[in-house]
Amino acid sequence: MTVILFIEQVLNGLQFGIMLFLMAAGLTLVFGVMGLINLAHGALYMVGAFAAAAVAGMTGSFLLALIAALAAAAAAGALVELLVIRRLYIRDHLDQVLATFALILIFSEGTRWMFGSFPLYLDIPDYLSGPVTLPGGIKYPLYRLVITLIGLCIAGGLFLLISRTRLGIRIRAGESDREMIAALGVNISKLYTIVFALGAALAGLAGALVGAIQSVQVGMGEPVMILAFVVIVIGGIGSIKGALIGALMVGLTNTLGGIAMPAFLRLFMDNSAASATGSALASMLIYVLMAVVLIWRPQGLFGAAT
Repeated sequence: MTVILFIEQVLNGLQFGIMLFLMAAGLTLVFGVMGLINLAHGALYMVGAFAAAAVAGMTGSFLLALIAALAAAAAAGALVELLVIRRLYIRDHLDQVLATFALILIFSEGTRWMFGSFPLYLDIPDYLSGPVTLPGGIKYPLYRLVITLIGLCIAGGLFLLISRTRLGIRIRAGESDREMIAALGVNISKLYTIVFALGAALAGLAGALVGAIQSVQVGMGEPVMILAFVVIVIGGIGSIKGALIGALMVGLTNTLGGIAMPAFLRLFMDNSAASATGSALASMLIYVLMAVVLIWRPQGLFGAAT
Protein backbone atom coordinates (compact mmCIF):
# COMPACT_ATOMS: atom_id res chain seq x y z
CA MET A 1 0.00 0.00 0.00
CA THR A 2 2.88 2.37 0.77
CA VAL A 3 4.47 1.72 -2.64
CA ILE A 4 1.15 2.28 -4.41
CA LEU A 5 0.60 5.51 -2.49
CA PHE A 6 4.12 6.67 -3.41
CA ILE A 7 3.56 5.96 -7.12
CA GLU A 8 0.23 7.77 -7.04
CA GLN A 9 1.87 10.81 -5.45
CA VAL A 10 4.65 10.75 -8.05
CA LEU A 11 2.00 10.80 -10.78
CA ASN A 12 0.21 13.64 -8.99
CA GLY A 13 3.50 15.53 -8.81
CA LEU A 14 4.11 15.02 -12.53
CA GLN A 15 0.60 16.24 -13.37
CA PHE A 16 1.05 19.30 -11.14
CA GLY A 17 4.44 19.94 -12.71
CA ILE A 18 3.00 19.75 -16.24
CA MET A 19 0.34 22.28 -15.28
CA LEU A 20 3.06 24.59 -13.94
CA PHE A 21 5.00 24.12 -17.18
CA LEU A 22 2.06 25.39 -19.23
CA MET A 23 2.10 28.52 -17.08
CA ALA A 24 5.86 28.90 -16.94
CA ALA A 25 6.51 28.27 -20.65
CA GLY A 26 4.60 31.36 -21.72
CA LEU A 27 6.02 33.39 -18.86
CA THR A 28 9.63 32.47 -19.66
CA LEU A 29 9.10 33.25 -23.36
CA VAL A 30 7.76 36.71 -22.54
CA PHE A 31 10.46 37.34 -19.95
CA GLY A 32 13.27 35.98 -22.12
CA VAL A 33 12.29 37.55 -25.44
CA MET A 34 10.81 40.85 -24.25
CA GLY A 35 12.62 41.35 -20.97
CA LEU A 36 9.21 42.02 -19.40
CA ILE A 37 8.12 41.12 -15.88
CA ASN A 38 4.45 40.21 -16.39
CA LEU A 39 2.66 39.76 -13.08
CA ALA A 40 -0.66 39.56 -14.93
CA HIS A 41 0.13 36.18 -16.49
CA GLY A 42 -1.91 34.49 -13.77
CA ALA A 43 -4.92 36.62 -14.74
CA LEU A 44 -4.78 35.08 -18.23
CA TYR A 45 -4.85 31.65 -16.57
CA MET A 46 -8.05 32.76 -14.87
CA VAL A 47 -9.49 34.10 -18.14
CA GLY A 48 -9.00 30.70 -19.77
CA ALA A 49 -10.67 28.91 -16.88
CA PHE A 50 -13.73 31.19 -16.89
CA ALA A 51 -14.05 31.06 -20.68
CA ALA A 52 -13.97 27.26 -20.55
CA ALA A 53 -16.54 27.10 -17.74
CA ALA A 54 -18.87 29.52 -19.55
CA VAL A 55 -18.68 27.70 -22.91
CA ALA A 56 -19.02 24.27 -21.28
CA GLY A 57 -22.10 25.50 -19.45
CA MET A 58 -23.68 26.77 -22.67
CA THR A 59 -22.73 23.92 -25.03
CA GLY A 60 -21.98 20.95 -22.79
CA SER A 61 -18.84 20.28 -24.87
CA PHE A 62 -15.52 20.00 -23.04
CA LEU A 63 -13.55 20.19 -26.31
CA LEU A 64 -15.25 23.45 -27.27
CA ALA A 65 -14.50 24.70 -23.76
CA LEU A 66 -10.77 24.07 -24.25
CA ILE A 67 -10.83 25.80 -27.64
CA ALA A 68 -12.64 28.75 -26.08
CA ALA A 69 -10.05 28.93 -23.30
CA LEU A 70 -7.21 29.05 -25.84
CA ALA A 71 -8.97 31.66 -27.97
CA ALA A 72 -10.10 33.88 -25.10
CA ALA A 73 -6.73 33.88 -23.35
CA ALA A 74 -4.83 34.48 -26.60
CA ALA A 75 -7.17 37.34 -27.56
CA ALA A 76 -6.91 38.88 -24.09
CA GLY A 77 -3.13 38.54 -24.21
CA ALA A 78 -2.87 40.16 -27.65
CA LEU A 79 -5.16 42.99 -26.57
CA VAL A 80 -3.19 43.62 -23.39
CA GLU A 81 0.09 43.61 -25.35
CA LEU A 82 -1.23 46.10 -27.90
CA LEU A 83 -2.85 48.48 -25.41
CA VAL A 84 -0.59 48.30 -22.34
CA ILE A 85 2.49 46.09 -22.55
CA ARG A 86 3.85 47.67 -25.73
CA ARG A 87 4.36 50.92 -23.85
CA LEU A 88 6.41 49.22 -21.13
CA TYR A 89 9.29 47.66 -23.08
CA ILE A 90 11.49 50.74 -22.76
CA ARG A 91 10.47 51.38 -19.15
CA ASP A 92 12.27 49.99 -16.13
CA HIS A 93 11.14 46.88 -14.28
CA LEU A 94 9.42 48.84 -11.51
CA ASP A 95 7.03 50.42 -14.02
CA GLN A 96 6.38 46.98 -15.53
CA VAL A 97 5.60 45.50 -12.13
CA LEU A 98 3.23 48.33 -11.21
CA ALA A 99 1.42 48.27 -14.57
CA THR A 100 0.96 44.50 -14.68
CA PHE A 101 -0.13 44.47 -11.03
CA ALA A 102 -2.82 46.98 -12.02
CA LEU A 103 -3.86 44.57 -14.78
CA ILE A 104 -4.37 41.86 -12.15
CA LEU A 105 -6.86 44.09 -10.34
CA ILE A 106 -8.61 45.06 -13.58
CA PHE A 107 -8.98 41.44 -14.70
CA SER A 108 -10.14 40.30 -11.26
CA GLU A 109 -12.79 42.98 -10.89
CA GLY A 110 -13.88 42.63 -14.51
CA THR A 111 -14.30 38.88 -14.09
CA ARG A 112 -16.21 39.38 -10.84
CA TRP A 113 -18.50 41.86 -12.62
CA MET A 114 -19.19 39.43 -15.49
CA PHE A 115 -19.49 36.14 -13.59
CA GLY A 116 -20.10 37.12 -9.98
CA SER A 117 -18.14 36.21 -6.87
CA PHE A 118 -19.27 32.60 -6.57
CA PRO A 119 -17.09 29.82 -7.99
CA LEU A 120 -18.00 28.08 -11.22
CA TYR A 121 -17.51 24.38 -11.84
CA LEU A 122 -16.23 22.72 -14.99
CA ASP A 123 -17.19 19.06 -15.12
CA ILE A 124 -14.87 16.36 -16.41
CA PRO A 125 -16.52 14.74 -19.46
CA ASP A 126 -17.75 11.19 -19.10
CA TYR A 127 -15.20 9.80 -21.54
CA LEU A 128 -12.36 11.16 -19.39
CA SER A 129 -13.83 10.43 -15.95
CA GLY A 130 -13.10 7.46 -13.74
CA PRO A 131 -9.87 5.61 -13.05
CA VAL A 132 -7.60 3.71 -15.40
CA THR A 133 -5.61 0.66 -14.32
CA LEU A 134 -1.86 1.08 -14.72
CA PRO A 135 0.80 -1.66 -14.66
CA GLY A 136 1.00 -3.13 -11.17
CA GLY A 137 -2.72 -2.81 -10.60
CA ILE A 138 -2.55 0.88 -9.71
CA LYS A 139 -5.78 2.75 -10.34
CA TYR A 140 -5.27 6.38 -11.29
CA PRO A 141 -7.70 9.05 -12.57
CA LEU A 142 -7.77 9.04 -16.36
CA TYR A 143 -8.23 12.82 -16.55
CA ARG A 144 -5.00 13.52 -14.67
CA LEU A 145 -3.13 11.24 -17.05
CA VAL A 146 -4.64 13.09 -19.99
CA ILE A 147 -3.46 16.43 -18.55
CA THR A 148 0.05 15.01 -18.27
CA LEU A 149 0.00 13.70 -21.85
CA ILE A 150 -1.39 16.98 -23.22
CA GLY A 151 1.35 18.90 -21.42
CA LEU A 152 4.08 16.62 -22.75
CA CYS A 153 2.73 16.97 -26.29
CA ILE A 154 2.69 20.76 -25.94
CA ALA A 155 6.25 20.68 -24.59
CA GLY A 156 7.35 18.70 -27.65
CA GLY A 157 5.51 21.11 -29.92
CA LEU A 158 7.18 24.11 -28.30
CA PHE A 159 10.62 22.55 -28.67
CA LEU A 160 9.94 22.01 -32.39
CA LEU A 161 8.51 25.52 -32.75
CA ILE A 162 11.54 27.17 -31.16
CA SER A 163 14.21 25.02 -32.82
CA ARG A 164 12.82 24.11 -36.25
CA THR A 165 10.54 26.89 -37.51
CA ARG A 166 11.12 30.36 -38.96
CA LEU A 167 9.05 31.86 -36.15
CA GLY A 168 11.23 30.04 -33.62
CA ILE A 169 14.37 31.42 -35.24
CA ARG A 170 12.94 34.92 -34.96
CA ILE A 171 11.98 34.35 -31.34
CA ARG A 172 15.49 33.18 -30.46
CA ALA A 173 17.01 36.03 -32.42
CA GLY A 174 14.74 38.52 -30.68
CA GLU A 175 15.91 37.17 -27.36
CA SER A 176 19.56 37.68 -28.33
CA ASP A 177 19.47 40.99 -30.23
CA ARG A 178 16.11 42.62 -30.90
CA GLU A 179 17.66 45.70 -32.54
CA MET A 180 19.51 43.60 -35.11
CA ILE A 181 16.50 41.56 -36.25
CA ALA A 182 14.46 44.76 -36.46
CA ALA A 183 17.18 46.21 -38.70
CA LEU A 184 16.99 43.08 -40.87
CA GLY A 185 13.33 43.76 -41.61
CA VAL A 186 11.54 41.63 -39.01
CA ASN A 187 8.42 43.32 -37.63
CA ILE A 188 9.45 43.20 -33.98
CA SER A 189 6.12 44.58 -32.75
CA LYS A 190 4.18 41.83 -34.51
CA LEU A 191 6.63 39.23 -33.19
CA TYR A 192 6.13 40.46 -29.63
CA THR A 193 2.34 40.31 -30.01
CA ILE A 194 2.55 36.72 -31.29
CA VAL A 195 4.83 35.65 -28.44
CA PHE A 196 2.63 37.30 -25.83
CA ALA A 197 -0.55 35.76 -27.29
CA LEU A 198 1.11 32.33 -27.41
CA GLY A 199 2.13 32.56 -23.77
CA ALA A 200 -1.36 33.74 -22.82
CA ALA A 201 -2.97 30.85 -24.71
CA LEU A 202 -0.83 28.32 -22.83
CA ALA A 203 -1.80 29.91 -19.51
CA GLY A 204 -5.48 29.87 -20.51
CA LEU A 205 -5.29 26.19 -21.46
CA ALA A 206 -3.72 25.40 -18.09
CA GLY A 207 -6.53 27.24 -16.34
CA ALA A 208 -9.18 25.32 -18.29
CA LEU A 209 -7.58 21.94 -17.64
CA VAL A 210 -7.16 22.59 -13.92
CA GLY A 211 -10.63 24.13 -13.70
CA ALA A 212 -12.12 20.67 -14.12
CA ILE A 213 -10.26 19.49 -11.00
CA GLN A 214 -10.63 22.58 -8.85
CA SER A 215 -13.24 25.32 -8.77
CA VAL A 216 -13.04 28.25 -11.18
CA GLN A 217 -12.96 31.45 -9.16
CA VAL A 218 -11.66 35.00 -9.15
CA GLY A 219 -8.02 35.21 -8.09
CA MET A 220 -7.24 31.57 -8.88
CA GLY A 221 -4.18 32.54 -10.91
CA GLU A 222 -2.17 34.34 -8.23
CA PRO A 223 -0.96 31.30 -6.20
CA VAL A 224 -0.01 29.48 -9.40
CA MET A 225 1.78 32.59 -10.67
CA ILE A 226 4.14 32.56 -7.69
CA LEU A 227 5.07 28.94 -8.40
CA ALA A 228 5.52 29.72 -12.11
CA PHE A 229 8.10 32.39 -11.22
CA VAL A 230 9.89 29.84 -9.04
CA VAL A 231 9.92 27.45 -12.00
CA ILE A 232 11.53 29.89 -14.43
CA VAL A 233 14.10 30.97 -11.85
CA ILE A 234 15.07 27.33 -11.31
CA GLY A 235 15.00 26.41 -15.00
CA GLY A 236 16.60 29.58 -16.33
CA ILE A 237 14.94 32.60 -17.89
CA GLY A 238 14.08 32.11 -21.57
CA SER A 239 14.61 28.33 -21.62
CA ILE A 240 11.66 26.09 -22.54
CA LYS A 241 13.69 23.05 -21.54
CA GLY A 242 14.47 24.70 -18.23
CA ALA A 243 10.79 25.51 -17.70
CA LEU A 244 9.87 21.85 -18.20
CA ILE A 245 12.58 20.46 -15.94
CA GLY A 246 12.01 23.13 -13.31
CA ALA A 247 8.24 22.58 -13.34
CA LEU A 248 8.62 18.83 -12.86
CA MET A 249 11.09 19.41 -10.01
CA VAL A 250 8.73 21.84 -8.30
CA GLY A 251 5.70 19.60 -8.84
CA LEU A 252 7.40 16.52 -7.43
CA THR A 253 8.96 18.43 -4.52
CA ASN A 254 5.65 20.02 -3.58
CA THR A 255 3.65 16.78 -3.80
CA LEU A 256 6.10 14.32 -2.28
CA GLY A 257 7.12 16.79 0.41
CA GLY A 258 3.50 16.99 1.50
CA ILE A 259 3.52 13.31 2.48
CA ALA A 260 7.21 12.84 3.36
CA MET A 261 7.61 15.68 5.87
CA PRO A 262 4.65 14.75 8.12
CA ALA A 263 5.68 11.08 7.98
CA PHE A 264 9.23 11.97 8.99
CA LEU A 265 8.13 14.25 11.84
CA ARG A 266 5.86 11.56 13.26
CA LEU A 267 9.04 9.84 14.40
CA PHE A 268 9.53 12.67 16.90
CA MET A 269 6.07 14.21 17.43
CA ASP A 270 2.48 13.20 17.92
CA ASN A 271 0.30 12.89 14.83
CA SER A 272 -1.49 16.25 15.00
CA ALA A 273 1.69 18.27 15.61
CA ALA A 274 3.58 16.34 12.93
CA SER A 275 0.83 16.92 10.37
CA ALA A 276 0.62 20.66 11.05
CA THR A 277 4.39 21.22 11.19
CA GLY A 278 5.08 18.90 8.27
CA SER A 279 2.56 20.66 6.03
CA ALA A 280 4.10 24.03 6.83
CA LEU A 281 7.63 22.77 6.15
CA ALA A 282 6.54 21.00 2.96
CA SER A 283 5.27 24.27 1.49
CA MET A 284 8.74 25.74 2.06
CA LEU A 285 10.62 22.98 0.26
CA ILE A 286 10.21 24.42 -3.23
CA TYR A 287 11.81 27.69 -2.07
CA VAL A 288 14.64 25.75 -0.45
CA LEU A 289 15.05 23.96 -3.79
CA MET A 290 15.18 27.30 -5.60
CA ALA A 291 17.79 28.64 -3.18
CA VAL A 292 19.97 25.55 -3.62
CA VAL A 293 19.79 25.81 -7.42
CA LEU A 294 20.64 29.52 -7.36
CA ILE A 295 23.63 28.93 -5.10
CA TRP A 296 24.88 26.28 -7.51
CA ARG A 297 23.88 28.00 -10.78
CA PRO A 298 22.82 31.65 -10.33
CA GLN A 299 21.46 31.79 -13.90
CA GLY A 300 19.26 28.71 -13.37
CA LEU A 301 19.73 25.18 -14.65
CA PHE A 302 19.54 26.05 -18.36
CA GLY A 303 19.81 29.83 -18.33
CA ALA A 304 22.48 31.59 -20.36
CA ALA A 305 25.46 32.72 -18.32
CA THR A 306 25.86 36.48 -18.10
